[in-house]
Amino acid sequence: MFTGLIQALGTMKPVEGDSWHITFVSQSSAVIMQDLAYGDSVAVDGVCLTVEKILNNGFIATASPETLRRTTLGEEQTQQGYVNLEASLRVGGKVGGHFVMGHVDGIGQLVTAAQTASSWEMTFTAPEAIARYIVPKGSIAVNGISLTVAEYEPELSQFTVAVIPLTYDDTNLRYLVSGSWVNLEGDILGKYVEKFLSPGKQHSKPDMLTPEFLAEHGYL
Repeated sequence: MFTGLIQALGTMKPVEGDSWHITFVSQSSAVIMQDLAYGDSVAVDGVCLTVEKILNNGFIATASPETLRRTTLGEEQTQQGYVNLEASLRVGGKVGGHFVMGHVDGIGQLVTAAQTASSWEMTFTAPEAIARYIVPKGSIAVNGISLTVAEYEPELSQFTVAVIPLTYDDTNLRYLVSGSWVNLEGDILGKYVEKFLSPGKQHSKPDMLTPEFLAEHGYL
C-alpha cells in the first residue's frame, strides 16, 4: 500500500527476460534507499513492483508481460523518460495523500496542461474502467501521484486536476506533453462501496446497507 506522495524520480530499463533495472536519478532517493530490502514493494509510476535485487543506486524488479500490457510501463515514452517512485507505506507512517494500492485500473492520456497563478491545471482522458470511480473533489492516482479531482466531464470522458508547483516540479508530470499516457488508479474506498451496492452480493441483503453500516466500516 502507498500514499501517492512521490519520493524520487528514476529511469527504467530492461535487463533480461521480465526483469527491469530501476535507477534513481534524483537526490531524494536516499529516502527510499536507506531501508530498502529484498522483497519490498515499490510503486513505479503507480505500479506495485517487488524488489528482487538491490543495487548501489537502484534495484531490479520484474514487470510481467501482463503488467506491461495493462500499464504504461511497456510504453516507449516511459522507458525513455522518468518514472515516479514511492516505497510502500510503513505501519505507523503518515498518510499524506490517500490509500494507493499500486493496482492500475486503466491508462489515460494528457489532454491539456495550463499554468495558472497558483497551480497547473491538467486534464486527462479517463477510460470506462476508471471513470466510474471519479467524483469531483474525490481522490485519484495519476502515475502514482495522489491528486484531487477538480472537475469531471463524463460526456467527454475527461477529468481535471489542479497540481501545486511542488508536486509538478518533483514528479514526472512536468515532462508530459499532450497525448502522453499515464497510469490511473481509482480510490479504493469507492471500489468497496461499489461492491457493497452491487446487486446479487452474497454477504448481505441490499436493505442491510445503511448509513450506520457505512459509518461503522469507515466509509462515512
